[in-house]
Amino acid sequence: MADLNPIAKRIHSITPDRVRVTLDDGTEATFQFSWTEFFQQEFQAEGTRDGDDADYRLVSSEDNETILVGRQRTGEDGWEMIGAIESVTRAE
Repeated sequence: MADLNPIAKRIHSITPDRVRVTLDDGTEATFQFSWTEFFQQEFQAEGTRDGDDADYRLVSSEDNETILVGRQRTGEDGWEMIGAIESVTRAE
């Protein structure tokens, strides 16, 4: 079995503390995840972003090489992908 995604492992180990994320477009944001979970190698998480009332979901890409971030705005039904995570740290 292949290794778990290192970014997903880092997020999982930091949670329930706040997580500072840098996306592939350079955007930095702080998230509070209500849960994180591995399903074999696949990763999922849900939470909120500081300064935003939308819901956020993290999912593994199809090849489990990338962690993608989706957002569902308050009052809307669908999810929009906003980017891929490049790095994570524990928020101060």
